[in-house]
Amino acid sequence: MNILFVFYVPSGGVETLNRQRFIALQRIGINCHFLYLQKGSGLQNKMDTTIFVTKDESEIKRIINEGNYKAIVVCSDIPLLGKIRNLGYKGKLIYENQGLGKNKEHAKTILTQHAFPYINKYCDGILIPKTPHLMELIYTYFPSIKKFCFHNCFDTVGFSYKGLPIHPSPIIAWVGRIEENKNWRDFLRIGNKLIRWNNNIHLWMFEDETLSDPNERIKFGNMINQLGLKEKLTIKSNIPHQKMADYFSIVGDSGGFLCSTSKIEGFGYAVLEAMNCRCPVLSTDSDGVRSFITHNETGKFFESGLIKHALTEAKELMTNSSLREKIRTNAVNHIQSNFSLEQYATNFLQMLNTLDNQ
Repeated sequence: MNILFVFYVPSGGVETLNRQRFIALQRIGINCHFLYLQKGSGLQNKMDTTIFVTKDESEIKRIINEGNYKAIVVCSDIPLLGKIRNLGYKGKLIYENQGLGKNKEHAKTILTQHAFPYINKYCDGILIPKTPHLMELIYTYFPSIKKFCFHNCFDTVGFSYKGLPIHPSPIIAWVGRIEENKNWRDFLRIGNKLIRWNNNIHLWMFEDETLSDPNERIKFGNMINQLGLKEKLTIKSNIPHQKMADYFSIVGDSGGFLCSTSKIEGFGYAVLEAMNCRCPVLSTDSDGVRSFITHNETGKFFESGLIKHALTEAKELMTNSSLREKIRTNAVNHIQSNFSLEQYATNFLQMLNTLDNQ
């Protein structure tokens, strides 16, 4: 059968998810196509399937008519649900939500004030990850629509730890966009304080510069200058996904860690990826990452905005070697046990069968 997945732009966590579920679903005979409404850096991550890039409605209509799609899964783009139905699509239409950014109140506003009529009128089902705030909102405000809630998947064999030369200095890494929700400011503050504690520390920031907010980028540059971080900070933009396994492995073996400062996450693929590469993670409790992190077992939490708390946890993660190794080992075991391609494929197929029989 053919399935079409639709999203705004090939970048970030949804682009990663699409590549992972392509692997999972093709193994059980589901042919995945992908439609993005604009170009993005993720197109460099090749997949052996059909990928469309267009927002032209006549072109989208042609794609739908020729694709013979059993189902279309639309992630986040709420008005597009109505457009797809109005273009004549009669198959199963699924709204997928992988996160709504900013904070829980913002997510609630989007769903209740903007999404409600579209989802109720046009959708056959809603798909979400096991993220507490998304589950609460969806189950509360859409009681009459079929809901499917299961973990996203990850190819833990294809993207895993690499034994590479040890970096001579500890590296503190960050992955995200230069925008408010990813909270780059706190990362720079934490990094600055850690460098004062240990001048050998280096900061690596991985971002997609094509998606940053221009005003935020100006503020970002100003803060780097104010804190005097230019000599200690390396910014890496639009790294091919597979190369990130090397970088996470290097960070983990350097004695450093991934620092996730997000205010809220629907899932948090960067955290999962780092953990599977034996790179320990210090994170805010941004909701979605609860699926991965148990404090002092598979990672570490600090309270968002409390730099002093982050420093305490970071220093312990870097100096307590037995705790660090326990976290690294437990993290890999947890990811490999709970986010398999096989389980995702089973859940996805069950979702389609349920929609067929309703």
